[in-house]
Amino acid sequence: METRLQTDADRAPRTFLQPDIDGDIRSGFWAKPAPEVMRLLGTLPKGLSSTQAHERWERYGPNVLEAPATAKALRTFVSQFMSPLVLVLVIAAAIAMFVGDMQDAVIIWVIVVFTCILSFVQEYRASGAMERLKRTIARTAIVLREGSEDTVPVDELVPGDIIRLEAGSLIPADSIVINAVGFEVDESILTGEAFPAAKAVGVSAIDAPMVDRSNVLFAGTSARSGSAKALVVNTGRQTEFAKIAVAIERQESETDFARGIRQFGYLMVQVMLTIVIVVLAANVLLQRPIIDSLLFSLALAVGLTPELLPAIIAVTLARGALRMEEKGVIVRRLAAIENLGSMDLLCTDKTGTLTEGVIRLSAAVDVSGTPAHSVIQWAGLNATMETGLPNPLDEAIRASVAISGLDLSGFTKVWEVPYDFARKRLSVICRDAANANTDLMVCKGALTSVIEISSSISSGAETRPLSIDDRASIERLYRKWSDEGHRVLGIAIRQFQHRRSYGREDEADLTFVGFLLFQDTPKQGVSEVLKALAHKGVRTKIISGDNRYAVCHLAREIGLPHRHILAGKELLHLSDDALFARASRTDVYCEIDPNQKERIVRALRRRGHVVGYLGDGINDAPALKMADVGVSVESAVDVAREAADIVLLRKDLRVLLTGIDDGRRTFVNTMKYISITTSANFGNMISMACASLFLPFLPLLAKQILLNNFLSDIPALAIAGDSVDKELTERPPQWDIADIRRFTFTFGLTSSFFDLLTFAFLIWGVHASSAIFQTAWFVVSLLTELGIIVIIRTRRPAWKSAPSRALLVLTTIVAALGLLLPYQTVIPVFGFVPLPMSVLGGVITITVIYMVSCETLKHLFIKHRHFRVRAMKMRVVP
Repeated sequence: METRLQTDADRAPRTFLQPDIDGDIRSGFWAKPAPEVMRLLGTLPKGLSSTQAHERWERYGPNVLEAPATAKALRTFVSQFMSPLVLVLVIAAAIAMFVGDMQDAVIIWVIVVFTCILSFVQEYRASGAMERLKRTIARTAIVLREGSEDTVPVDELVPGDIIRLEAGSLIPADSIVINAVGFEVDESILTGEAFPAAKAVGVSAIDAPMVDRSNVLFAGTSARSGSAKALVVNTGRQTEFAKIAVAIERQESETDFARGIRQFGYLMVQVMLTIVIVVLAANVLLQRPIIDSLLFSLALAVGLTPELLPAIIAVTLARGALRMEEKGVIVRRLAAIENLGSMDLLCTDKTGTLTEGVIRLSAAVDVSGTPAHSVIQWAGLNATMETGLPNPLDEAIRASVAISGLDLSGFTKVWEVPYDFARKRLSVICRDAANANTDLMVCKGALTSVIEISSSISSGAETRPLSIDDRASIERLYRKWSDEGHRVLGIAIRQFQHRRSYGREDEADLTFVGFLLFQDTPKQGVSEVLKALAHKGVRTKIISGDNRYAVCHLAREIGLPHRHILAGKELLHLSDDALFARASRTDVYCEIDPNQKERIVRALRRRGHVVGYLGDGINDAPALKMADVGVSVESAVDVAREAADIVLLRKDLRVLLTGIDDGRRTFVNTMKYISITTSANFGNMISMACASLFLPFLPLLAKQILLNNFLSDIPALAIAGDSVDKELTERPPQWDIADIRRFTFTFGLTSSFFDLLTFAFLIWGVHASSAIFQTAWFVVSLLTELGIIVIIRTRRPAWKSAPSRALLVLTTIVAALGLLLPYQTVIPVFGFVPLPMSVLGGVITITVIYMVSCETLKHLFIKHRHFRVRAMKMRVVP
């Protein structure tokens, strides 16, 4: 027997302290009695010896949150160039240098480097979350070693240490309770539960969620009342608190907007390769010089690239960030603006976001459930006279007494029977100045604890023995209120003839007089905000660490669906695929651990949702990091604000609605530029390729191409601040690469058709010379690009949707300049010649016909897309 026990002791460190051998058993230490855990860890009642502590410290390392090695600045900067779109532009710049187009190459390089520097600065400076997290950890701890207590730095704690904790202590490591007296812990930073959690010696179920592990103390939480001794089990990076730190430091997942940019970059690569191969093959078949043909095809590919897209995105996002800041929304990561606009699902914690985050006394009622002035008076006497450590329930009672204007000054305190965990109640004995010979005991505590010392019940003016029917009635009321999310306490009283002292034995034969109902109330106006979000196409789901009754009651009260519920205990047994199947149809997630919140957000994103997460606690940080857009509030803990992409300066969630509108406008304007530029560039490149096959001269000189690109890009910069049709902000906009591809080919080929029409007019209609041909096509190309900006920028008829003043002014100026350039002899360097009136008239006529055709084609395209989307939705199986 002795040998077997020794073997168990030897095996203990491997069981609980080596995650690579038996991590599952090690992580379930709460399911074992404390004496067994002590035996497995080799800890004696007098604690570890100094030698044991030193050996374990050497083996398992210090009890600190060590951030994983972060990428060096150079590596982080280089990573900014890994986007397919950026790579396309880098390749385009290299090709431009190769073909001798240094001006275009320099422009592209400047834009790319500026954009990457901006992204690098934002990413590198947002790495303070870990440091914020470390500040919430205790710095010292009282530890029992070799039979004596000593205060040591927390980083010296090791598994197997016995620590002593009192009210106000910060819990330094994940531990199991081995002794407790009235010990309550604030675990809100981990669980989101606003009420303190009572801790005691015992055993929790192996699958118990964090909120139900009543025998475990978690690192980072704080003691509110009582005292306890605990056995350290997990330290450092093995604690539950550290898992949040790991999630915060983890590489950010690809958001919806980043994914869209990446897919767009792939589309550009495909089209560029296609153009190079087709044009090169055609020229080779026509027996033209291979090198010249290759350079020409590469130049066409460079011309296709939307070189200003990074700049347009940066300017658009910066303008959006400034507008949002004026309205109380701080943007910490610019790309989050686009994601906020695309968001179709908002996940939110309960405490502090949907609720006030402050426990309030919602009702003081008599035994029939009717509000009673006397009950709040008795509760006020108990709460204001007790001398224990402050707790949120007594604070709520005192606040309610102050609001009600009750005058308790006529009472004086005589005695107090303090709270302890075994009794779960507290009694105050006071004396009314009007009746000095009689003392009044007021007992407040857990309902079952108060009922067990009550022998009678007061109903109105009647006091009668407490019957079985009365107990059943009390139980029904208790269940009803608990289902509604209330914390329920009982109140009982007893009159005594004046005596000098009182004790616990006097808590007997009391008269039960009523109930106290506590609740974390919803924020004012939150229901209206959620309705407005739903109207904008944004569904809301609650993900909370609170119990199902509190969460479902809140959902019912603020008008959210709550039929389908998934609890953390059940989620623990779901695979990622099973969670993926249930994620979308689940309305409420309750009793959820912080890392389970992250799993839920990941599953919802995998379902194709653009997910926003709104939270303000440390327990929300992993989910904030995982979401497409993490939203927090200015009053949130530092860690939550660091992990968030967007911070609301006011607690009023209406500012979130403003941010969504601004995000959608920013997204729409970005897509305008992409649609306009890709279709115009694609059309021009196709036209250039076709012209090169049958024209004996270049359709445009290189310097004319550069001037055309420069002039057409000037109005494009104003797209960042363009007005947006209201109907485009009513639903979440989404990336649709297939739709962009269809748009590009449809309008690009239309542009090429009119270019070919222009070629036919110039060659066979007016027999233009090469100089007139180049000048005329320059004017047509510029005017059609400007015209398409005005048409495509809106889904409405162009004349019914006014562009922004800047866009209108710049477009008009550039159009006028394009018409006047051929007649300006002061700048002959571009090779333009004056156009005969017949040619100019034909150019303007072709431009007008092109714009009318594009306006008609736009409505046909939108109509066809509408029917296609409807058909796709009809094919989807619910």
